[in-house]
Amino acid sequence: MRHTTELLAPAGSFDSLKAAVGAGADAVYLGGAQFGARAYADNFGEKELCEAIGYAHLHGCDLYLTVNTLLKDRELEDLGAYLKPYYESGLDAVIVQDFGVFSYIREYFPDLPVHASTQMTILGPGGAALLKELGAARIVTARELSLEEIRHIHEQVDIEIESFIHGALCYCYSGQCLFSSMLGGRSGNRGRCAQPCRLPYELRDGERVLSRRKEAYLLSPRDMCTIELLPEILEAGVCSLKIEGRMKTALYVAVVSRTYRMALDDYFEDPEKYEKNIPYYKEEIAKCTYRQFTTGFFFGPTSHESQIYDHNTYVKGYVYLGMISRKDSDGSGVFEQKNKFSVGDEVEIMKPSGENIRTRVLALRDEDGNEMENCPHPGQSITICTECALEPFDIIRKEGEE
Repeated sequence: MRHTTELLAPAGSFDSLKAAVGAGADAVYLGGAQFGARAYADNFGEKELCEAIGYAHLHGCDLYLTVNTLLKDRELEDLGAYLKPYYESGLDAVIVQDFGVFSYIREYFPDLPVHASTQMTILGPGGAALLKELGAARIVTARELSLEEIRHIHEQVDIEIESFIHGALCYCYSGQCLFSSMLGGRSGNRGRCAQPCRLPYELRDGERVLSRRKEAYLLSPRDMCTIELLPEILEAGVCSLKIEGRMKTALYVAVVSRTYRMALDDYFEDPEKYEKNIPYYKEEIAKCTYRQFTTGFFFGPTSHESQIYDHNTYVKGYVYLGMISRKDSDGSGVFEQKNKFSVGDEVEIMKPSGENIRTRVLALRDEDGNEMENCPHPGQSITICTECALEPFDIIRKEGEE
């Protein structure tokens, strides 16, 4: 089912794509083998990406491809051949940072929608109007914009607005970081960020150390979470709500996407129902998140409370066991095992509808139908029987550290 307001989820792998689709995302974004800002994600090869486009469309989802690194001149020659099979497979849009890439796509793929990446640092109506004039179908706002500044763009420029609403934040301005390349030769603008902002540092004044040892993570931001700000974000004119996380697990994608889907549906059905359920949304998201939260820049500049100085504040989450791909007649389900677990373990089943069912593993069978006591080798196809009937897209998880 398509919605007027788009929920846009990340897909760093085919498992994450399935998780996003099953959780109710309206669109997914992912990277291919080249030109993406997450070079170390489990990115899609040509055949797999074409299959992903078909899979998304089969389930009513749009699929956007990230071509959001800065290209060298010699690489631009390969861009057309790279995009052609995806264009022919029905790719819905490309997300672009480089103006050379932008110009190339407008010239050689004129009917392929282009979304201007957050790394273009679109800060106001002037930038949005210029990109619309050049042929952009959508802008992804700079993460540093307030809701008032986004509203100002929406009121003055007739262009789709996409904004990040959840996930990790970059310490630098809208992801345009040079720190990683300076320290280790791995450029974030080439998709190879080593995340130096997540490392411990000392703040010094000459020989005097100003920072405290237990609060050494001076550049590490909290994660963004705006589950309680959806009415304000929609009122500001945002039509696509974007979740960060192409390096995250399929469980993370499933939990966050499903929770925001529930929140949006509740809000459109009954704003009071949405308000009442906010504590539940927060509790659910916390099960797959290991950092504390901030609302980012939506209400203006951030403060020291938006940082994580002490990484001991990380919280315990859930382990992803797998997603049901097929239902058997006896109520059991078939899935590909992702982590170890055993008969008798207490697990939680996430239903796409939003229901969570705590249950116990009654039996496990391998591909040949043989009974198993545990699942020792992640990656194999397993049949699981629990105290409740299983359906396709059900996510199985259990408490514990990943």
